[in-house]
Amino acid sequence: MTFTPFRWIGKGFKYLWAALDFSRRVLLNLLLLILLIALAISIFSGGVKKIEDKTALLLDFKGPLVEQNSGSTRDTLIAEARGDVRKSTQLRDILAVLDQAAKDPSISSAVLLLDEMGGSGLPMLREVAAAIDRFKASGKTVVAWGSSFDQKQYYLASHANEIYLHPMGSVMISGFGRYQNYYRDALDKFGVTVTVLKAGDYKSFGEPYVANGPSPEAAEAENFLYSALWKTYTTDVEKARKLPDGTIMNGINNLTQLMTAAGGDIAKLAINTKLVDGLKTRDELRELMLKRGIRDEQIKSFRQIPFEDYLSRLHPKVFGDAIGVVVASGEISEGMAPPGSIGGLSTASLIRKAREDDNIKAIVLRVDSPGGSAFGSELIRRELELTRKVGKPVVVSMGNVAASGGYWISMAADEVIADEATITGSIGVIAILPTADKAIEKIGVHTAGSPTTWLADAYNPLRPLNPRFAEVLQASINHTYADFTGKAAAARKTTPEKINAVAQGRVWTGQQAKERGLIDTVGSFGDALKSASARAKLGNDYRISYIEREPSKFDRIFSIFGAQTAQILQDQFKVAVVPTGLPPLAAGQMLSDLTWLADINKEGKSFTTLTHCLCRMP
Repeated sequence: MTFTPFRWIGKGFKYLWAALDFSRRVLLNLLLLILLIALAISIFSGGVKKIEDKTALLLDFKGPLVEQNSGSTRDTLIAEARGDVRKSTQLRDILAVLDQAAKDPSISSAVLLLDEMGGSGLPMLREVAAAIDRFKASGKTVVAWGSSFDQKQYYLASHANEIYLHPMGSVMISGFGRYQNYYRDALDKFGVTVTVLKAGDYKSFGEPYVANGPSPEAAEAENFLYSALWKTYTTDVEKARKLPDGTIMNGINNLTQLMTAAGGDIAKLAINTKLVDGLKTRDELRELMLKRGIRDEQIKSFRQIPFEDYLSRLHPKVFGDAIGVVVASGEISEGMAPPGSIGGLSTASLIRKAREDDNIKAIVLRVDSPGGSAFGSELIRRELELTRKVGKPVVVSMGNVAASGGYWISMAADEVIADEATITGSIGVIAILPTADKAIEKIGVHTAGSPTTWLADAYNPLRPLNPRFAEVLQASINHTYADFTGKAAAARKTTPEKINAVAQGRVWTGQQAKERGLIDTVGSFGDALKSASARAKLGNDYRISYIEREPSKFDRIFSIFGAQTAQILQDQFKVAVVPTGLPPLAAGQMLSDLTWLADINKEGKSFTTLTHCLCRMP
């Protein structure tokens, strides 16, 4: 017999494939068997364990409070596999748990454990606080405990019936506002020139890169905004704790004397100023809850159910008429974006999906965005406009921030509802163009060429900005601003001149925006759902359907446009910062600011027109 290598190789692959196929079938059958056994155990054991009477709900929030978790399940699993656990808690989940627990006869109380809770905006805190108040109104007690409370954690704790602090803990309430870094002199030293073109006197987005301090307009607007937010915070806390008006400010203004009177004991200071009701270690808290509840022998503590476990028991309705909720959270780009961020195309497609679903009778757009791409914003606004044209009501619910582009996408609604502490407005347009021609000269790099027209390579970040190109771009920005104010005027049923008077890139609180006709109602997310239900004539018999998508692998592809400028900025700045001995937090903030500057054109265009407020909740 003649030996033929290819024949034997073919047979080898055949046997290998048969073995792999057999293994695959065995594995799948084993998995199926395991699932069937688990299902049988669940059925014959009575299913999910029943919550027993006098159970305390543990509100142990993890990470920042968000409108929508970022990324996908796949991203989370990959992050966990790398040891990078990214955890956040969705507002919708907190509201659902608290409202259901308020009606659950097995839940007798709640314990707020906020040590692991991260950041949150004031409007979101107000939503959670209102849900805590509804829970208390059902006749149930809320106890808050913390090893320490920061300003945001304490806001929620203040709505509990009782607050206990660790004897070595503290309550840190310091106020709103922050110092902004300004990089004009530093960028000059690095050889980087930043050109800012804008429409709106208060559009201060680019000031950190072209000045060494705020403009008078920016300082005025920031003071007016933060003063109002601080007033909301102190009023809410003092009301919740039944403290006289001005208690918090008096405590801050007289901190030195109060600390001396407390013997330097910060925990005792919290007691003296009635910010907490007592000092207890965690085991003492456990003993208190044991006296009030029932001992669980299995866990050797009081009978309890953690937040995540209770959440897993909630089963929202999946059939019947619904209000579709589209979450627009994060900065606005033009294309496709994963959950936790906004893409003009992806968010518009979600709205279109809701519009074409016969079971969705109205849409609530929940906005938490400082803005971004003007074009991406318009794609979203247009889809909402089309939704209203086919007869489906649209209600906008503004969360922490709905400014600039975040306001743009809110301009095609039957009603716009914002919390009194929402940051909104910022109706203005800006473009930022960094150039590093002087920086590359320092390292001996030069650019030259023979483009056929002045417009070819008109914006090259390694060459000085062409003044003709800047003039063309400024004209485009002026046009976009006129379009912005014109659409706002049509939406608000007023004139462009009246909108222009309260626009100019200036930010407002939700209450200030209501007084200036930029929104319709000061209210909550729940108020937005009620409005949508009433407009769609649904009454109280409706379900809430969150319209979301799973990101594809192509969403992770990002443009490297501007990489040359980014590298020069980051390398130069790192060299300059590291030897100075700056604290890591300060250096990190500077690097973040300058990396953002280097990446502003990452969409792959020669420039980007932005409707962005560069604002965030304090």
